[in-house]
Amino acid sequence: MSTVAKQTLSTERMISAPRSSATDGKVVWVPEKSIWTGMLTLIALALGPLTFSWDALALFVVSTVITICAGHSVGMHRLLIHRSFHTSKAVEYILVYLGTLVGMAGPFGMIYAHDIRDWAQRQRDCHPLHAHRRSFLVDAWWQMHCAVKLKHPPTFVIEKAVRGDRFYQFLERRWMAQQLPWAVLFFTIGGWSWVVWGIAVRVSVSLTGHWLIGHFAHRSGHQGWSVKDVAVQGYNLPAYGLITFGEAFHGNHHAFPQSARLGLEDGQIDLGWTFIQALMALGLADEVKLPENTQAREGLQRVPEAGAYASRTCLRTCKGCPMSARRK
Repeated sequence: MSTVAKQTLSTERMISAPRSSATDGKVVWVPEKSIWTGMLTLIALALGPLTFSWDALALFVVSTVITICAGHSVGMHRLLIHRSFHTSKAVEYILVYLGTLVGMAGPFGMIYAHDIRDWAQRQRDCHPLHAHRRSFLVDAWWQMHCAVKLKHPPTFVIEKAVRGDRFYQFLERRWMAQQLPWAVLFFTIGGWSWVVWGIAVRVSVSLTGHWLIGHFAHRSGHQGWSVKDVAVQGYNLPAYGLITFGEAFHGNHHAFPQSARLGLEDGQIDLGWTFIQALMALGLADEVKLPENTQAREGLQRVPEAGAYASRTCLRTCKGCPMSARRK
């Protein structure tokens, strides 16, 4: 197994020092992030209605499904960040490239944004930005246009096999520019309507949707598990599981961060997991991590009220986790 595949916990990249603090910091405006998000959102709002066509809408739907499901959820999140399954380098490159097309950041930026939040939320307390504690509009501004600058952050170290990868270095330097070839192709085929809906509307909806799920999934919802002595709990948003390709089951993810499957309870549709199963069936993915073959998170406990939602399959197979303990 490669060095990359051995990476199992995103928190391994954040190295705490005695002075490291998740609370001591201030929110700062990030011009590049803010201008990028604001520009695409304004274009979508202003030109989206004027350039609407059914074929442009179809392009928006298909391209959003591909980039969010195969790219962001499976490629960036479950594969690159958590290494919840293994695949060939060629397939990994394709999936991470599709994730870059979502328009949030390059691969290194995505890893850092995820890991610093994950590290902060695992502390006993953390900054309100990382906890989504502020009001709806304040959190929207903070998350999509700003960042928190900690006075004493942990040291961030990406594993050598990833940070030294030339393809990932290229994507990191030119992640915004990856929209341009597709904009040219869309214009050639469908004119400005396709450019607006295939680029501006798709990216702005993806960015806004990502924030919305993060905002609500850290505040309230169905909770199958809780984790002791941490600043932030995760919650499931079952109504949005389908359109987020499983990412809305964030309470499950907090409980089992290494798991390739996020929809663990009965009735939780996880299309990201379905896509990984398809890769497995084609012989393109293996070494899949699930709750039953990974170590339970420290402090994890089953929420009593969640019993009615418990998956019978998971109850039978999750060895050593609170679900199997409750069954006994």
